[in-house]
Amino acid sequence: MDNGQRGPAISATGLRKSFGDQVVLDGIDISVSEGTVYSMLGPNGAGKTTTVQILTTLMHPDGGEILVDGHSPATHPDAVRGAIGVTGQFSAVDDLLTGRENLILMGDLHHLPRRDSKRLAADLLERFDLVDAADKTASTYSGGMVRRLDLAMTLVGDPRIIFLDEPTTGLDPRSRRAIWDIIRGLVEDYNVTVFLTTQYLEEADQLADRIAVLDHGRIVAEGTAGELKRRVPGGHIRLQFADRRGRDAASTALDGLDARTVDDAGEAEFTLAVPSDGGVTSLRAVLDRLDYEQIEVSGLSVHTPTLDDVFLTLTGASTMEKAVAR
Repeated sequence: MDNGQRGPAISATGLRKSFGDQVVLDGIDISVSEGTVYSMLGPNGAGKTTTVQILTTLMHPDGGEILVDGHSPATHPDAVRGAIGVTGQFSAVDDLLTGRENLILMGDLHHLPRRDSKRLAADLLERFDLVDAADKTASTYSGGMVRRLDLAMTLVGDPRIIFLDEPTTGLDPRSRRAIWDIIRGLVEDYNVTVFLTTQYLEEADQLADRIAVLDHGRIVAEGTAGELKRRVPGGHIRLQFADRRGRDAASTALDGLDARTVDDAGEAEFTLAVPSDGGVTSLRAVLDRLDYEQIEVSGLSVHTPTLDDVFLTLTGASTMEKAVAR
C-alpha cells in the first residue's frame, strides 16, 4: 500500500452471491487481521463454503469488493493463489499414495526441486506426527491422520493465509483437539492467518480471535467470543457466603441489582446470583458495594452464556436444530 502499511490479510465489502432465486450471501463485510484466526460460524447451508470458494478464487461473486493478501481475486487471481492454502471439507489426500508421496507430489505441483520436496516432506511429517506412518498408504490412515496429512499438504506452498473449511467434521474429540493444537501452532509459530469455517461452537470458542455468526447469508453478529457472549442475557456473578446471615446481608446490599438466591446450591452453601455481562466494570461494582458494607465473600465465579446461547438468541434456533432442519 502507498503508505507502507499493510491492510487486513482478508477484506470483503458488500459480498453477494445468489444461485437463481436463492440468495446465499446478502452483502456481507469481512475484515481479518494478519496472524489471527477468524472463524465464520454457522449451520449447514448458511453460506460458509460459498464464502471460502469466492475468497479463494474458485467462484465469482455477484457483487462486492475483495482483497486477499492485498490482491483482488477478480483481477489478480494468480497472486491470490500464490499467497493462500486451502483445506476443504473433503480431503485432497490420494489414498493410493503414501503420506510421504502425497507431500512430494504437492511439492511437484508447486514446481519445487525434488530435493527440496523430499526435505520439506520429511519436515512436515515430523511436525504433524506422521513419521511412523510416512511410508504407509493413506488408505490405512485414521480420519485424524488423514486430516493432519491434508493440513500438511496445504503448507507445502508456504502460504501466508490458510482457509480451513470445516476441517474437523467427522473427527473424534481427541483427533479434533489435535487439529486445534496444529492450528494454534501455525498462528503462534509462523504468523499464519487462518480463516476457519465451522459449525462446532466449541471449535470457534477455542480457536478464534474473532467470530462472525452467519445466518441466511448475513453476518448477524461479529466479535470476540467474550463480546458475543456478553450480548445475550443469562450471564451472572455467583457469590458464595459462609452462612445465611452473610448471604442475606449481601442480598440487601445488592438491592436493585436483581440478586437472587441460588436454590440448587444445596443446604451447605449460601449463594447469590447477580446478573452481569461478565465484564470487569460490572464485577467491580458488585465487589465495591460489598466491600463498602464490609460483607465478606467466601467464593466468587463469573458465568457467561455459551456460544450456543448466542446462536439461539441471534438466529432463533440452535446450530444443531438448524443443521438438522436443512
